[in-house]
Amino acid sequence: MKMLQITLEGQPLKVPSSSSILALVASESDPGLGLRRPIAALVNNRMVPLDSGLHEAAEVRLINALTEDGQKVYRRGCILLLLEATRRLYPGVRLVVGQSLADGYYFDWRGEPALGPAELGAVRTEMARQVEEDVPFEQERCGVQEARRRFEALGMPDRVSLLHTFWHETIRLIHLGSSVDIHHGPFPPSTSYLQRFGLAPYPPGFVLRFPESEEARDLDQPPERTTKLYQIHRESKDWNRTLGLENLGTLNRLVVHGGIDEVIRISEGFHEKRIVEIAREIEERKDRVRIVLIAGPSSSGKTTFLKRLSVQLQVSGLRPVGLSIDNYYVDRECSPRDEHGKFDFESIEAIDLPLFNDHLVRLLKGEEVLTPRFDFESGLRCSQAKWSSMRIGPRDILVVEGIHGLNDRLTQDVPPANKFKIYVSALTQLCLDDANRIQTTDLRLLRRIVRDRLYRGYSAGQTLEAWPSVRRGEARNIFPFQESADEMFNTALSYEVAVLKTYAERFLLEVSQEHPTYSEVHRLMKFLSLIVGIFPDKVPQNSVLREFIGGSSFRY
Repeated sequence: MKMLQITLEGQPLKVPSSSSILALVASESDPGLGLRRPIAALVNNRMVPLDSGLHEAAEVRLINALTEDGQKVYRRGCILLLLEATRRLYPGVRLVVGQSLADGYYFDWRGEPALGPAELGAVRTEMARQVEEDVPFEQERCGVQEARRRFEALGMPDRVSLLHTFWHETIRLIHLGSSVDIHHGPFPPSTSYLQRFGLAPYPPGFVLRFPESEEARDLDQPPERTTKLYQIHRESKDWNRTLGLENLGTLNRLVVHGGIDEVIRISEGFHEKRIVEIAREIEERKDRVRIVLIAGPSSSGKTTFLKRLSVQLQVSGLRPVGLSIDNYYVDRECSPRDEHGKFDFESIEAIDLPLFNDHLVRLLKGEEVLTPRFDFESGLRCSQAKWSSMRIGPRDILVVEGIHGLNDRLTQDVPPANKFKIYVSALTQLCLDDANRIQTTDLRLLRRIVRDRLYRGYSAGQTLEAWPSVRRGEARNIFPFQESADEMFNTALSYEVAVLKTYAERFLLEVSQEHPTYSEVHRLMKFLSLIVGIFPDKVPQNSVLREFIGGSSFRY
């Protein structure tokens, strides 16, 4: 028998050439392990399902559902399980995935019977029954034309549309019972790996909830209602519908066969309309509002939004005056430290809050203040001789942009009536198809990869390495305060992923296969391969997208 030399979790091992990863981890496949049970594997930095075969010199690392990569596999399995249970019980119902909500995904329920507690309960029971039966997820590779024929027969035009521009000869499909879908990434070996999930009512649809830790929680309870965020998601989805963009397949068709120019014009028009509306709301409160606070996660386009908002405020007769939080950092040695003993510059405690609030209050009274200047090279505040004099007039309005803008501690001495808070993010509502989302974080990550590589001297690999830390900071400092915003602005553009592809694909190819982030590179490259690219010259010069690809009419 031919033997292979591999490495499993860093340990050398000889195995028969016919072995699968699943066979190697049989002793760790007890369902009692819960989320700690291996659900997929990294083989030479590529994510693969556990039933994959092995090859000589394979370096295998196991992934469980407590990791971010494992969570993607777990969620993918739960979605197909949901589709199969619904198809069995209610074949006339179409489920359409929407935004991420807390620890789950929102779904619209379209068709008859209408969604009610009984229907949701029946689907939940059927999903649990299939988990108990331990139904296998089965892969198949078939010709693209054959796949399109099958999806047409199943009444799944969204999948047919996505495959219209898929240029490979064959494609992988995934089966669960009578349900079939395009294989967008590894699945669990079987349904027994999906012991925990929830179906929570969230009118007019519901949320499929996932466990994110071993903590016992009732996942059938609705997540906390984020009314403003939900509304901005629905508004964005309505915009897409107006443009005729139900999914990525329809976008690709417009790029190839014509119509994308109109999509770009209308998408940018939607942005301008919302910015005008926000500026008008600030103008209507000008007797009270003296400070505009803008916050949002990384690569959400805050800078361009601020510049375009400033133009509209000036049209209204107001004069925006910027005040940089960066100059109010405490000296580096006085900065707080994180759990690893490193300086935590994203903590609100890294800002001199008493001085910042003192200056805000005095400025709003019409007094003149000396604003500090911070030297980032030395990590020290400059001497007062280098501080700047500042005073605001009756038609001036202070504008402050930063990650803590929505946290009331930042401006605790300013009366609430004097503040107008805006949350800015890129909340894409374009999906691959009815069941597979384009993650909002992926859109921001692609923006950042492109901008960092073009203008900040960072490779795609370096950006990917830093990304988990960036997201942890957002979860701690931004997302908990988003519902406190007076207004939200969604910077995502329906067409932008097709523009970012032309840059990101090239920059991701620069990352070596040995790089620790290569599993993310591999995942993103597979995603980008589904997209038809758009040349950047079609993007207007004042677009938010120009902040990342260059060529903006604004100076940064």
